[in-house]
Amino acid sequence: MAQGNDVLPGTVFDDLRALLGDRLSTATSVRDHHSRGESHHAPHLPAAVAFPLTTEDVQGIVVACAKGQVPMVAFGAGSSLEGHVVPLHGGLTIDLSRMTRIVRTSVDDLDVTVEAGVTRKQLEKHLQSTGLTFPLDPGADATIGGMAATRASGTTAVRYGTMREVVLGLTVVLADGRTTRTGTRARKSSAGYDLTRLFVGAEGTLGIITEVTLRLVGRPEAIAAATCCFDDIESAVRTVITTIQLGVPVARMELLDDVQMGAVNKHSNLSCPVAPTLFFEFHGLSEQDVTAQAEEVATIARENGAREFDRAVSPERRALLWQARHDAYYAALALRPGARGWTTDVCVPISSLAECIRETKVDLASSPLVGPLVGHAGDGNFHLIFPVRPDDAAEMAEAARLTDRLVERALAMGGTCSGEHGVGIGKMKFMEREHGPDALDVMRTIKQALDPLGLMNPGKLLPARPQQS
Repeated sequence: MAQGNDVLPGTVFDDLRALLGDRLSTATSVRDHHSRGESHHAPHLPAAVAFPLTTEDVQGIVVACAKGQVPMVAFGAGSSLEGHVVPLHGGLTIDLSRMTRIVRTSVDDLDVTVEAGVTRKQLEKHLQSTGLTFPLDPGADATIGGMAATRASGTTAVRYGTMREVVLGLTVVLADGRTTRTGTRARKSSAGYDLTRLFVGAEGTLGIITEVTLRLVGRPEAIAAATCCFDDIESAVRTVITTIQLGVPVARMELLDDVQMGAVNKHSNLSCPVAPTLFFEFHGLSEQDVTAQAEEVATIARENGAREFDRAVSPERRALLWQARHDAYYAALALRPGARGWTTDVCVPISSLAECIRETKVDLASSPLVGPLVGHAGDGNFHLIFPVRPDDAAEMAEAARLTDRLVERALAMGGTCSGEHGVGIGKMKFMEREHGPDALDVMRTIKQALDPLGLMNPGKLLPARPQQS
């Protein structure tokens, strides 16, 4: 694996300076900002940070780094949660946040092409007058390129899917500086290997995404939200399962446990019961449509012992509820001011969700750490958030132990080590357990073919091959 150091080789620095001018930075503050994401993983300083404006800039940067064998890490908004953007081997961080051009929009075809640095909220603002919307909402105002690289999803995946479903095509700069375009704007194709899906979720280990073509949907004519609380997690999960099985087209269905609800109440000034709670959102063509969906779910919830079913129709009330849900991470951190967040996620078949959560809650009850639970329950995906002190070895070891038990439990149930956070640094050790050695070797073969020098985001996603004895 290529190794980086604190200083770029002179020839590489000179080539990059000639290409970028003052858009190449070695300032300590800039390097520090790009040494970490939102996770608990230890930071590492890059030797320098490049700020390209075009795909051609990225090509020039990659060619220079390939010539000098300098590791490269793509960086968007820095909101990743598994250490994806930490430059473990130094080298160059390539910050794509200035690539914010909306390349083209087709209202008739319901698609848009954007540069990788466009954020979700910037795209939504652009689409406001078109009657269309980009439906994925991971909570953070992540860049579209970063969302594609990590195969992100979020609260609306139960209805609209993940980045795997909404990305139609990509522009990717490969490790030798070549540019490839994947996919088409057609709604389906049976022509050749699906290279788009190869790069979506590759976490920047196979190339750097510079443009993304996305599938859009019509903006819903009517929206309603609701909450309901339960005496226990199992009753809430039964409500989720029945709702899915009956085909109610909910747009969001989020689960917060009692610990998380207590944190959310304090952080967002809500007065919801401190109990396992479901947050719903309904999208439809009319008020009658969303009312019918809400009433059907209310019936299901009451049959499973819901204490109350509180509808929120006004935009202000809906915004308040969903902002509180999106702030769950920061609400959990506020339980221990000054702590950093160790957050992890798994995803299991929906039939195993209640059992997985129940066994996880047993672990949490006997742990000295607090671990609020929040999940995209309609997908079988949930998260734990541990507010920890990174300088406390015992706390970090306990968070690691709980995470390991959670992942092993999910894998034993036929699930995955990550539903949406990705692998990065934190989940690498589970890759062979989830995929098996043969599948992992296929992934390594692809990596070797596309990045033979190991320069693209080294030390992420794929664990090294075991040494032969």
